[in-house]
Amino acid sequence: MVLTLLKAKPERKLAKQICKVVLDHFEKQYSKELGDAWNTVRDILTSPSCWQYAVLLNRFNYPFELEKDLHLKGYHSLFQGSLPYYPKSMKCYLSRTPHRMPSERHKIGNLKKYYLLNAASLLPVLALELKDGEKVLDLCAAPGGKSLALLQCAYPGYLHCNEYDSLRLRWLRQTLESFIPQPLVNVIKVSELDGREMGDAQPETFDKVLVDAPCSNDRSWLFSSDSQKAACRISQRRNLPLLQIELL
Repeated sequence: MVLTLLKAKPERKLAKQICKVVLDHFEKQYSKELGDAWNTVRDILTSPSCWQYAVLLNRFNYPFELEKDLHLKGYHSLFQGSLPYYPKSMKCYLSRTPHRMPSERHKIGNLKKYYLLNAASLLPVLALELKDGEKVLDLCAAPGGKSLALLQCAYPGYLHCNEYDSLRLRWLRQTLESFIPQPLVNVIKVSELDGREMGDAQPETFDKVLVDAPCSNDRSWLFSSDSQKAACRISQRRNLPLLQIELL
């Protein structure tokens, strides 16, 4: 569970109803794991207006007017100046107050101008310190936000985007189609392989590997409208640590 935190503010009504089955489970698990910090995390987890969505600008269809507008609305540049590696080509903004931009619609043949993602999601991308010409594997790539972020940092010699889930694979392909120009698509390979077997199948192929392993996705399941499915998910999430270790 990765969250970027703002101080929670009281909300009269949540846009979605909290699933009590899931919240009760979290109360038992995270109060033990996080101790006193759980109260703060709980406030943020149950307050959607405090979730931090960053606006990642697409350098392949750069929105100059939007960037000016973000400045006027009080958005600030994310991380810049505070990390040893932060490429000038990556432009990402975050609001100082709870606010979320609307998503752009997918249009065939048109590149989108920005991508919305949780601010914390960019940290592993920046940790790779990608350089032009390097061969990179995004092992669990869907929906494609981190692959897109990698391409904002540098021009890899080869980018392999893998996703084992067929439905999520379609989402990944659409993301790449929506943001990446055709010439660059030629250095990108998309596959539907079992990530646990790729190391043996392609040994010493890549300079850098990003593993955004399947996680509990607590934030989404907390607002599940189906208590029975949510209870099933709680049971399934116990097996996630083993899958994560196998992928690594």
